[in-house]
Parts: sequence; structure tokens; C-alpha cells
Amino acid sequence: MKTGPSGTEASQATVFGSPRARAALPRRIYRYRMLGMGLGALAMAMVLWELQAGPLRWILCALTGLAWPHLAYQLAKRSADPFKAEQRNLLADSAIAALWVPLLHFNLLPSVLLVALSAADKVNSDVPGIFRRTLPVSLAALLAGGLATGFAFEPTSSTAVILACLPMLLIHTGLVSLGRQQLVRKVVQKNRELDLLGRVDRVTGLALRGHWERDAALALDDVHALDRPAALLLIDVDGFKRVNDASGHLAGDALLRAAGAALRALLRPGDIAGRYGGDEFAVVCPATGLGEAARLAEAYRAAVEAIVLAEAPGHGHSVSIGIALADRGHARIEDWIHEADAALYEAKRGGRNRLVLSPGEALGATG
Repeated sequence: MKTGPSGTEASQATVFGSPRARAALPRRIYRYRMLGMGLGALAMAMVLWELQAGPLRWILCALTGLAWPHLAYQLAKRSADPFKAEQRNLLADSAIAALWVPLLHFNLLPSVLLVALSAADKVNSDVPGIFRRTLPVSLAALLAGGLATGFAFEPTSSTAVILACLPMLLIHTGLVSLGRQQLVRKVVQKNRELDLLGRVDRVTGLALRGHWERDAALALDDVHALDRPAALLLIDVDGFKRVNDASGHLAGDALLRAAGAALRALLRPGDIAGRYGGDEFAVVCPATGLGEAARLAEAYRAAVEAIVLAEAPGHGHSVSIGIALADRGHARIEDWIHEADAALYEAKRGGRNRLVLSPGEALGATG
């Protein structure tokens, strides 16, 4: 008998990081309890019919399958603490499952399913300590039911009982499998989101410096190993401090966000872009010669010139860019960055809003 949320659904229901999530637990469990109790009651009814049971057990069967799921939901919903109330309902689920084992005269298949599926639900619920707390309650219910029936023992499960148990077994297993699949997908998605948060700058959408430097170092290794060209663009957003001081940090963030978006729009497959510092970006362009790198840099310079920000009215925007080709003299990524930084310094000293190709040839000056 399904006595709680199916497998992974229970695990998902116990993401109790907020009061809202805790309050939502009863509703998440409700539909699974209805389905499980209803299917369990079908199997129990078949055993009761074979035992020619009296009206009391038939009433208990109806209450278990039809009334208890709705009563449990109302008890939790109306409680001042629905989360704690639902835990009490889970304990009651286990007691009901254990009680039915002797009431069914220990009929083997339904008894095993009742106990096993009830225990599995508690383990999968992720409610701390819930399985341990159900043990004494279940044992007490089992003993009470046994005393009421004189521990009558008729373990043989007929074909009719087996058939009546199949929906409970198959549907429960299917729901657990489906729930597990959904949980795995959610965990994978969350891991991707966490990985993205650890790799990508939230303002610009570009890689954080540490990740960029690792990828750039690998690109430099390819330059040495494969003897192919690569260009490094070091970019400074001109006037960032002026925008910050005049219009506030929100305007500064808006400028960086727009500049980052413009750069991402121009990147080609394989280009490696990152936020190198506060208002500095860096791009490694593998398999790229000086002319192609200059064309990319000029396109970006023009794109930033076209940025208009509502947060910084009246401000013009530009970038200065230093470009350096990789060569065998760059033993480390720092050597390559140093050469591009020298070119960037020349671009800023020469009036900003321009490109400078190492070792000092200016291009695209408009300032």
C-alpha cells in the first residue's frame, strides 16, 4: 500500500528550505496517498473477500482506502504547522500498514508489499529520522492487530490476491522510477546552475577570471604544440568610473552589462572571453591572425560606441583595446597578458577609444 509520496516525489517534497516549501508538503503527498491507499484497499478487499471477513474489517478497509487520505490532508492543511502535522500523518500511514498485516491473516504478498512499500516511502521521504520513529508505532499496531485476530496465520496468496496486488506493485514502482528520473534531472540542472554561477560573472555574462585564465593557458599550449596563431585582446571600458561617479553604481553595472552583451554577440565559436578585472575584459581568439583579430576588435569598439543607456543619459561610451599575438616567447599566460596589457596602455595613453596592436601600432582611433 502506498503510504506516502512515491519515492522521489517525497524527496522533492522535502526540499524544506523555506516556510512555503514546508507548508506545501501535505499537498504534494496528498495525491500519492490517495492513489496508494486506493490501490492498497483493492488488494486488501480481495483478501477480506476470501476470508469472508465481517463488516468491521470491511469498514476499516473503506476508511483506509477512501477516507484516510482526505482526512490526513485536512488535518495537515488546517494545522498551525502543516509540516509537523504531515510527519504525524506519515507515522499514521505506517501504523495503518502494519495493522493490516494481521488483519489480513499475514497473507504473504499483500503483507510484504504493505510493510516494504511503507518502509521505502519513509526512507525516500528524506524527513530526518522519520523511518526510525515509525518502527515502534508499526510494531505496536502489528501487535494490536495480532491480538485482535488471535494471530491467525494464512500466508498463502491466491491467484486472485496476486492479481489484485499487481496494480499496487507496478504503479508504485513506476512512480518511484519516474520520480527518480525527475529528481536526477533536477539535480543535474541544479549542478549546472551552480557550476555556471562558479564560472560566469553575473553582470557581464563572461567567464570569471580564474576560469578564463585556465582556458587561455590551454589555448597558449596549443600555440606551442600545434604551431598555430592566436590573438589576445585586452579591453578596458573607458569612462567606467566617470559613469559610476556621475550616475551611480546601477548605471556602472548597466554599462558593464551592455558591454558584456555586445562582446558576447561578436564572439565566434572557439573564442574565449572573460571579465579580467573590474572594467577590463579579455578575449583569446585561437587560430586567428593579427588582421582578423583587429577586425573583431574594431567591430567591438564600434558596437560599444553605439551603446545608449537610460541609466546614464548624455554619456558616450567607448573601449580601448590592446592586441597581442601569441608566440613561442610566451612561456606562460602571464607573458602573453603582459604584452597585450602594454598595448592597452598605449591605447589609453593615446586618447582611448582605439586599438593598439603590439608592439605599438595604433588602429581605429576615433577619440
